Amino acid sequence: MPLLASIPSPSQGVWNLGPIPIRAYALCIVLGVIVAVWIGERRWRARGGAPGTITDLAVWAVPFGLVGGRLYHVITDWQIYFGSDAPKRPIDALFIWEGGLGIWGAIALGALGVWIGCRRRGISFTAIADTLAPGVAVAQAIGRWGNYFNQELFGGPTDLPWALEIEPGRPGTVPGETLYHPTFLYESLWDLALAGVLILAARRFSLRHGRVFAMYVAGYTLGRFWIEGLRVDPAHHILGLRLNQWTSIVIFLCALAYLWLARTRTGEEPLGVQSGDAGAAPADSADPAHGRDQADEPELVSGEEREDAEARDGAGDDLPPDGDTGSGKQTATAGAGAASDGPAAEPEAGQR
Repeated sequence: MPLLASIPSPSQGVWNLGPIPIRAYALCIVLGVIVAVWIGERRWRARGGAPGTITDLAVWAVPFGLVGGRLYHVITDWQIYFGSDAPKRPIDALFIWEGGLGIWGAIALGALGVWIGCRRRGISFTAIADTLAPGVAVAQAIGRWGNYFNQELFGGPTDLPWALEIEPGRPGTVPGETLYHPTFLYESLWDLALAGVLILAARRFSLRHGRVFAMYVAGYTLGRFWIEGLRVDPAHHILGLRLNQWTSIVIFLCALAYLWLARTRTGEEPLGVQSGDAGAAPADSADPAHGRDQADEPELVSGEEREDAEARDGAGDDLPPDGDTGSGKQTATAGAGAASDGPAAEPEAGQR
């Protein structure tokens, strides 16, 4: 006996709070952003970064991402808004709350916003990208439920027990059919699984220098390719494939190329943390996403090694002076001062 007969669609996706419309589509996007920032903050603090950094960068990422997502949608579906037989007015291209965001544009311009914020704060962009990748995948998983409330971007007809009920007359519907592939659900589950894989891979293989983010891009485009092939909403086709499928192929190959080129990258990724920053993790605290073999050089120096180095410095300072007695006293005094200041020579957290 099937577990489900079908998945019913919501009766409405907009609720009016007086004169203010509350749209489920917008709520899903906002909730996704909040969850992504929360996950990013936890991962950034675990890496040794200062609290509040991800929240500050979100101020750059969110508006850039919304503009980029809308631009991609309008450019690739321009016939909806422009032309003599366009179903919508050109001004409607600005009404982002009515739906219509392209993930490719949102990620591209959102990343540009994060890069600007990183440059202003002296933070490694690749370190931030790796930190944000799992949270971005979770945000996409949540945001896809906006398509569910709007009854849009579904797949072809199906009689599977988890088929989605769609009202007749929606764009892409087939006369006489009411049950369709719930592609929003497929992508949501794929994104959640991808987020889990990214977290496990980052911990297991100590991935750094943008490789976690590249894995996210490769994983997302891989899933998007086959899910896109199920959709029946109007789209541009090139050689039998939808435009977004071609986009997935190109970006997937770019992600693989980056993974290959960055496979041996090492070195410092500045976290923008100064010694004494309130709430920042200690400089020698272990990052759960990075192994000891990929730690920066100062992290690998043990306490005993530091003491040995200080002892050698002290021994050098006790050598007999070449000059008169007064000169020797000054030299010994300087050596004692250097030995006592040994711990201060350790690099600050911001230089790790």
